[in-house]
Amino acid sequence: MQIIPGIHKVDGTRIGHAYLVEGAERLALIDTGLAGSTDAVLRAIAALGRKPEDLHQIVVTHCHGDHAGSLAELAERTGAQVCVHAAEAPVIRGEQPVPPMRGPAPLRNLLGPLFKRMTPPPRPSRVDRELQDGDALGSVGVVHTPGHTPGHIALHMPSRRALFVGDALFNVLGLRPPPGIFTTDAAQARESIRKLAALEFDIVCFGHGRALVGDASERLRRFAEGLR
Repeated sequence: MQIIPGIHKVDGTRIGHAYLVEGAERLALIDTGLAGSTDAVLRAIAALGRKPEDLHQIVVTHCHGDHAGSLAELAERTGAQVCVHAAEAPVIRGEQPVPPMRGPAPLRNLLGPLFKRMTPPPRPSRVDRELQDGDALGSVGVVHTPGHTPGHIALHMPSRRALFVGDALFNVLGLRPPPGIFTTDAAQARESIRKLAALEFDIVCFGHGRALVGDASERLRRFAEGLR
């Protein structure tokens, strides 16, 4: 589904969204959806008149299974460069576990098995580039937005006035911070939202929820001002 010319949400990834960004000759993928989403991504690439090998980069905002679940398979099938924040790389490579659920033990015990079935940990993948805050991926800026996970990143594309926030912010029944049960540091997550609100953009693409197109910058600023 086209968000604006050159930016497309991949249909069929389930739970977490993935986005294809078109360049003059190359494609980039932001997040991969759950395990089993590879064919959906490849169909979306084909619908743009491209081939799998035209996918130049896969950038993963964070390590959760609904965002990195198909990373290993897509990296193998396309040969694309895999880019993640340095703090997230050990999890993506399978050297460290995905951060555990938070909250009271009874709630974790009740919901943990359910969510583990729904979003199993991603299969380990190679990492070709470890990112830091302020790095550039071509014309796209890397913004470190810790809180939901320690190495969570957003991607800022000034040339298209677009911001990809992953799970730093949800747009589900309105704007909201990421769910506390899946967030390693809620206070840090709120600071990351304020950091994003200081940027300039017209479009926000979320890991969960519909994209905002138009007055996105002002809406996000108003939301950030109301955070406590």
